[in-house]
Amino acid sequence: MSTKTTAELLAELHEKLELAKEPGGEKAAAKRDKKGIPSARARIHALLDPGSFLEIGALCRTPGDPNALYGDGVVTGHGTINGRPVGVFSHDQTVFGGTVGEMFGRKVAHLMEWCAKVACPIIGINDSGGARIQDAVTSLAWYAELGARHERLTGLVPQISLIFGKCAGGAVYSPIQDDLIVAVRDQGYMFVTGPDVIKEVTGEDVTLDELGGAEAQARYGNIHQVVDSEAAAFQYVRDFLSFLPSNCFDDPPIVNPGLEPEITPHDLELDSIVPDSDNAVYDMHEILLRIFDDGDFLDVGAQAGQAIITGFARVDGRPVGVVANQPMVLSGSIDNEASDKAARFIRFCDTMNLPLIFVVDTPGFLPGAEQEKRGIIKRGGRFLYAVVEADVPKVTITVRKSYGGAYAVMGSKQLTADLNFAWPTARIAVIGAEGAAQLLMKRFPDPNTPEAQAIKQSFIENYNLNMATPWIAAERGFIDAVIEPHQTRLLLRKALHLLRDKQVQHVQRKHALIPI
Repeated sequence: MSTKTTAELLAELHEKLELAKEPGGEKAAAKRDKKGIPSARARIHALLDPGSFLEIGALCRTPGDPNALYGDGVVTGHGTINGRPVGVFSHDQTVFGGTVGEMFGRKVAHLMEWCAKVACPIIGINDSGGARIQDAVTSLAWYAELGARHERLTGLVPQISLIFGKCAGGAVYSPIQDDLIVAVRDQGYMFVTGPDVIKEVTGEDVTLDELGGAEAQARYGNIHQVVDSEAAAFQYVRDFLSFLPSNCFDDPPIVNPGLEPEITPHDLELDSIVPDSDNAVYDMHEILLRIFDDGDFLDVGAQAGQAIITGFARVDGRPVGVVANQPMVLSGSIDNEASDKAARFIRFCDTMNLPLIFVVDTPGFLPGAEQEKRGIIKRGGRFLYAVVEADVPKVTITVRKSYGGAYAVMGSKQLTADLNFAWPTARIAVIGAEGAAQLLMKRFPDPNTPEAQAIKQSFIENYNLNMATPWIAAERGFIDAVIEPHQTRLLLRKALHLLRDKQVQHVQRKHALIPI
């Protein structure tokens, strides 16, 4: 018989699918298992809703090579998270170390195009050795192809990367374009050039952890969240997506609207939460947990730029992005890393049409020669640009200090915030009382005399009583209302309800220029 029977063809299919389950063979699978690393498919199943994964391209392999391995180093497909569609790919370490070859590139590119077509998030699980050396320029070409597709997806759908192993060389330029990067501590690494090459080229000694460890890269601002396990990473991604729409055209999920419509004991705690002393610190999270629904707040980028808190919360069941100063770090001063973190987060919220809530307590941008050398002017300018560019509803709550240029970037009315409220504890001024007093002391030949110090103390007291207050800003209309702190949670609900249909008409142009 010249053709195979249906039974024979089914048997052949089963044989190929079995080979595709562990294309690297038993030896490679045993080596992976000995390291305690889950398979590429096991990782996908752990991330997605049970039973939802539909694999695409399991039988893909390098054309013209009879010994080529199925999958070509990556598992791709579709599934759901919390019932909503997502695309997902996972590097397979058992096939050429998860490096990028031709069919690898084609599979991921096809998945990215599918995500653009159906407008759903895409999630990549990275554990790759980078470019496939034996594929020469073909591997590099597919890196470029994937980079082009990232640009088409950005601002359209959420893009997420999980770093579960080494992400080296050209492989880093794919996740760095994503909206969220999560890495596992002591397991995930990102670097362009490894320690050995650096040693050979520059003579510099650096360990793998110092160079590209998850903690180090989080401090550099390249990784948004470091977790202790793969399971924690999957849960963080699920939580992250629960605050977002599937794409820039959809609405995000609404969770439990209408809860606690009256003032609660937790609201009343806000009336005494800010210390009476201007120099006393407190944890801004204690305020955030009381002004948003259910005390639910998801930190984003917690390990970098810690003088600013960025994250997601809900107001009357609807997700919002939050940008808040953290008095426990640098007294809330905005440094380079905090500026970059805030600017990136604001722009992401704007693309997903999430309203922005600014909670302000900052003495200004952090002064110092090191900050100037590292570009505080340019990086602060990016922060300012991002605030103005965002046309989503913006509401600002000033709880204490709001000085200098930081007043402007932290959601001032002049930078297009829609509603601005202040607590009676707010201090809004060009400079703090201590800083203003230091300028005054320059007029004295000897500022350390008792007379000079008495004048300085009197000046500080009068400045705080008459200048650094919310009343001047309220008189000039820069603050819409001075409110009792316990009113904040319910006032946010009213404000965002009023702004729900906000529309902004932009001047037609090719694109604006952000300070880069």
